[in-house]
Amino acid sequence: MGNESLYKKIVLAGGTGFVGKYLQKKFSELGYEVIIIARNTSVNWKNPDEITEALEHAEMLVNLAGKSVDCRYNEKNKNEILLSRTETTKILGEAIKNCKFPPKIWFNSSTATIYRHAEDRAMTEKEGEIGTGFSVGIATAWEKEFFSFGLERTRKIALRMAIILGKDGGVIPAYKNIVRFGLGGKQGNGNQMFSWLHIHDLYRIILFLQENENLEGVFNCSSPNPVKNTELMRIFREKMKIPFGMPTPKLLLEIGAFFIRTETELLLKSRWVIPQRLQDEGFKFDYPNLGKAIEQTV
Repeated sequence: MGNESLYKKIVLAGGTGFVGKYLQKKFSELGYEVIIIARNTSVNWKNPDEITEALEHAEMLVNLAGKSVDCRYNEKNKNEILLSRTETTKILGEAIKNCKFPPKIWFNSSTATIYRHAEDRAMTEKEGEIGTGFSVGIATAWEKEFFSFGLERTRKIALRMAIILGKDGGVIPAYKNIVRFGLGGKQGNGNQMFSWLHIHDLYRIILFLQENENLEGVFNCSSPNPVKNTELMRIFREKMKIPFGMPTPKLLLEIGAFFIRTETELLLKSRWVIPQRLQDEGFKFDYPNLGKAIEQTV
């Protein structure tokens, strides 16, 4: 790559969480200057001019901003979840329009939750059916804001991410605790599909899409091998060497979710998502199977 790599720049918006820290580390190792936009960093959401300056000459922008959905869906939280996604996306789009030398590519987070609850068939980018309800409404509003910007010099890709798995981050600590305390059986009826992606493959997907300059639009970011909840919990028990797990019926999950201030949708919605476009373009996953992915994370 030579010395030119020292002058490459990537901007991570909302890059202070689990995924953002991982991407910051990996892109720094490639020789990129990594600039973070967040509430408490030197470049923050309150100063559009600083954001525009940060984006000048950037190789890419990756927007990960958004309040966690791991909370109760009361009106205050619902409003914050929506605005933390749509408003930050709008700020970034306006900043790119003001750039003399805008980023070559803009990746914006989206979510595999945009599809309906599916126990009957897989959802692809072309054949997937958009669902209904609060979470789907957030996802569609987010993508609508993103694609509303006509940017002639910046390619745009929405990453419809499944649940991201990685060591000591995301959902892994919660699932490990569930299994460790003997509750590692099926959740609800256990038939709901679990679509997932190892964080290392998310990083590789971003590089792959960056390199293939003809690609844009929506991409499902998920392993090609989703599993049922019963299989998910079996693999966790196996990798943690815990032979037994009590099943948790829906009513108990609802009571537990109330006390830990979250929603059962995170566990009970059937997300059956296939990365059809990535597969058609020839992308190969380092972690195609859940067993290997969980083994690396626990």
